[in-house]
Amino acid sequence: MQQQILDLCNRISNVTYENLTKIIRYSEAKSADGARKLDDSYENDLDSWMGGGTCFSLTWHLYQELRSMGYAPKLLMGDKRIEKNIHCALLLPVDGEDFLLDPGYLIFDPLKIPVAIPFQKSEAFYPLVPNVVRLELENGVLGLYTGSLKGPLKLRFEFNILGVTPQEFQKHWSESFDREMMTYPVLNKLDREKGIQYYFQKGNLLIRDKDGSRMEKILPEDQVSKLHAIFGIEEETIERALGVLKK
Repeated sequence: MQQQILDLCNRISNVTYENLTKIIRYSEAKSADGARKLDDSYENDLDSWMGGGTCFSLTWHLYQELRSMGYAPKLLMGDKRIEKNIHCALLLPVDGEDFLLDPGYLIFDPLKIPVAIPFQKSEAFYPLVPNVVRLELENGVLGLYTGSLKGPLKLRFEFNILGVTPQEFQKHWSESFDREMMTYPVLNKLDREKGIQYYFQKGNLLIRDKDGSRMEKILPEDQVSKLHAIFGIEEETIERALGVLKK
């Protein structure tokens, strides 16, 4: 794997997955297409983000960066059981091999996709920390499984590796503004150096490391200060998003 790709992935790994700025932009733009175009990553300016982004922001930024470096990534849409096009990632061809890049699911290592075997399932296993990953390719569909070394892995998403056009991707991006997850705060961050994941949703903070997971409740009156301390997002941004949700 080329060093410039690894350097790009490392830089993006410091960004927090969050929907707070997405919630704010939607309230300002009053339309999904307008909110999407307000996203700094839409214009490829990662450094000016208010805090982070969702899978669409992160994937679109990575897609543009890789294209500017001379690569030809494919945009992939991910399905979760009956929920279609709910997630996204990239397929990156490099030197005759295909790699999965899924920054929206906090996977910042390019993972080699197993070679397709006609009428059979091919697999690849990656002992990442704190979440191990298994990729399964069968009939053009790539399954992403994650979990811990101590337990069974769970199917998270399925991707059709044919990919979608940028226009289709942006259509699904706009549709994501009306999904249920936009009705509560979601933040997700990986400390790669320490191997710790922090995930906040609906008032609950999940902390996962190589030894397992634990859950903490964060009271509403403590959310601004604690989310700022854990995820590094400005308190003003957190307050604005929570204010929009209250309305």
